[in-house]
Amino acid sequence: MITDKDRMTTRLPIDDAIPELLDALRSHGRAVLQAPPGAGKTTRVPLEMLQAGLCEGKIVMLEPRRLAARAAAERMAETLGERAGETVGYRVRGEAKVSKATRIEVVTEGILTRMLQSDPDLPGVGAVIFDEFHERSLNADLGLALCLEVAGALRDDLILLAMSATLDAEPVGKMMNAPLVTSEGRSYPVETRWLDRPLGIQARRLDALVDLVVQAERETRNIGGGMLVFLPGEGEIRRAETALTGRLPDRCAVRPLFGALPFAAQRAAIAPVKDGRKVVLATSIAETSLTIPDIRVVVDMGQARRARFDPGSGMSRLVTERVTRAEATQRAGRAGRVAEGLSYRLWSKGEEGAQAAFPPAEIEAADLTGLALELALWGAGAGDLAFLTTPPEGSMAEARSLLGMLGALDSKGRITDHGRALAALPLHPRLGHMLVTAGTDAAQLAALMADRDPLKGAPVDLNLRLEAVRDMRAFRKNRPWQTNPAVVDRIKQESKRLKAQAGQVRNDFSPASMAALAYPDRIGQRRKGDVPRYVLSGGKGVVMDSGDTLAGAPYLVALDTDGNPREARLRMAVQISESEIRDLFADQIEWVESCEWSKRERRVIARRQQRFGAITLDDRIWKDVPDEAIARAMLDGVRDLGLRLDGAAARLAARVEMVRADGVELPDFSIEGLLSELEDWLLPMLSGVRNAEDWKRFDLLPALQTRLSWEQMQELDRRAPASFVTPLGRKLPIDYGKAVPEISVRLQELFGVSKHPVVGGEPLKITLLSPAQRPIQITRDLPGFWAGSYADVRKDMRAQYPKHPWPEDPTQADPTLRAKRRRD
Repeated sequence: MITDKDRMTTRLPIDDAIPELLDALRSHGRAVLQAPPGAGKTTRVPLEMLQAGLCEGKIVMLEPRRLAARAAAERMAETLGERAGETVGYRVRGEAKVSKATRIEVVTEGILTRMLQSDPDLPGVGAVIFDEFHERSLNADLGLALCLEVAGALRDDLILLAMSATLDAEPVGKMMNAPLVTSEGRSYPVETRWLDRPLGIQARRLDALVDLVVQAERETRNIGGGMLVFLPGEGEIRRAETALTGRLPDRCAVRPLFGALPFAAQRAAIAPVKDGRKVVLATSIAETSLTIPDIRVVVDMGQARRARFDPGSGMSRLVTERVTRAEATQRAGRAGRVAEGLSYRLWSKGEEGAQAAFPPAEIEAADLTGLALELALWGAGAGDLAFLTTPPEGSMAEARSLLGMLGALDSKGRITDHGRALAALPLHPRLGHMLVTAGTDAAQLAALMADRDPLKGAPVDLNLRLEAVRDMRAFRKNRPWQTNPAVVDRIKQESKRLKAQAGQVRNDFSPASMAALAYPDRIGQRRKGDVPRYVLSGGKGVVMDSGDTLAGAPYLVALDTDGNPREARLRMAVQISESEIRDLFADQIEWVESCEWSKRERRVIARRQQRFGAITLDDRIWKDVPDEAIARAMLDGVRDLGLRLDGAAARLAARVEMVRADGVELPDFSIEGLLSELEDWLLPMLSGVRNAEDWKRFDLLPALQTRLSWEQMQELDRRAPASFVTPLGRKLPIDYGKAVPEISVRLQELFGVSKHPVVGGEPLKITLLSPAQRPIQITRDLPGFWAGSYADVRKDMRAQYPKHPWPEDPTQADPTLRAKRRRD
């Protein structure tokens, strides 16, 4: 174990917090340890817990990355003067170094989940440590939630410890009901240097970074030590590595470091160089979970790559985002581990105000299909477990829907035997379903689809990638596209491992059929038009370049896109035939009868369609469509074309609205009110109406009248009569569409009327017309008109219309529409 002499010669900042931590674990059985990067918590705490005899079983420590797990186990073993696999071992995907003597086992997070699902009471395990919990990986959140439930229900002796570098630890401690132990750590001052001004929009950020690395190396040459350069991903690292060739002194050894790098190359990046200066080009893997000795200078590009899942599109994409303030602080701190250091940032000091404080938890932004499957296997819902961040319901619903489509969940959301088989595989459930269904032939395709694209600049066709993996040398001779040998090697190794786990089942699937098994919701059908756009069976849309080799494919399977939520652009796909779709999904293909309003054609269209999801395999006219279906579809047409009120229909609506305004209870005849209740009054009357022309000719009055009962119509006629009856017995419609009800009538037809007509207690507005039907006077006081201005009107009208009567006293004359009789 760790002797006092060892402590004197290898004392680390975390040592000051060890006694308090051990006391907390003894008294509470759990704790949260907050310590900055480089304090030594990863390699010191498990050994101290073992030496203190806190538990009889083994100590399992979770690391978010395989490289960190290996490195931690080997460093602890070295401290004990042993090799990994003895007292301290590790297990990561595809590799394990453990033995019967192993007491500390460092694992990646998915392995703990498998242990819990296999034996929930964790036999032989005395403590579980969640290292780097601040990274908030999905598996860490799930692992802690499951462990808390196990500790509460099955294992009250199980010790739980969460260790964090930057996390606000108080919420974690509260959720775990655990004491918080803080190690201040030890670090040297780090001077931060920013750009004088922000990079321009058109600036090439990678070129600017390379220039900054060259500048930083020149300015810090006298202080010695290594340089750590942070970039978002492998692609940027490779391009920066090439760009730095010849621009740094020969004594500088440039070393890439990223998760997919072969283990030997990862070791080379971590190991110190004997002569010269090491320049490590790393992703965020070197931010907190991995310590690289002798770093004195940090150069930060200011970007991080994260997986973002859009439940609306059902697709994930890697996005490059600005680092948060917490991430930038952690990166800079790597320069102050052994001595004073320098941190160069590829942004101005003023830009830091726009940076987020912390990165999002993976559970907030990731594809939750795997989580939903694990919860179903555990027999719990997300709300039944203690999650620091509740899984978003939209993403969980999308995940459960996909699992149902894959046959992993039944109609009640319970896990099936097939789902149990998928959960046992180290693959996304999509790829696991493909492997379980298609057998060993799917192993290579699953490995390819689980890794990054091995080709650069190639068309989207999946078969090109399969050719490259099968024989990269021959492929390179005949193809112009750049092939990534490291990716191809990884795919081959993973393919061998998956083949050993695949069952011996039907093996006559084509690559397209196997891909469709994994992505049943992404089978695409080409839309009409010159641009190769596809509607996917899941309802979304994708597009590809018109010059692509698959641009003319009638059907394809979309395997990878850029994740654009509006219309994703294809990056990898494979052509599939209609017969293959029918063979694979015969039980999900169904005839659907649709009767819908077409905005483009302005008519009701009735079809019988054979559909798989949102794609149509067969389309026919629905000849015997019921009248009610046509009428219901026409309601959408009415909403599209608009509700046209004119003539008698408009007058009726206006009468009703006027009376309603007086407080009388009548149906709502406003346009909004009528549209909101179309099904009640218009649907039964739409027989024979199928298009815009039919609707244009449709008489709305009878349909509107059905909204009123006999009693309501009587009340309406009493308060707002439809017409005014002249002394000659003619019915003139009253216009209620203006502020005041009004009529237009020939002046002579009102001779003898001595009282002004009234509607609803208000004088009717009367437009008096000449014999030629032209307005000559508007009045709401007919007796006053007769006694006043009529004399002037009479004078003018007699000259214009001498053949018509213009009596001096119109109140004593008989109404007429006739001209005076001619004298013989």
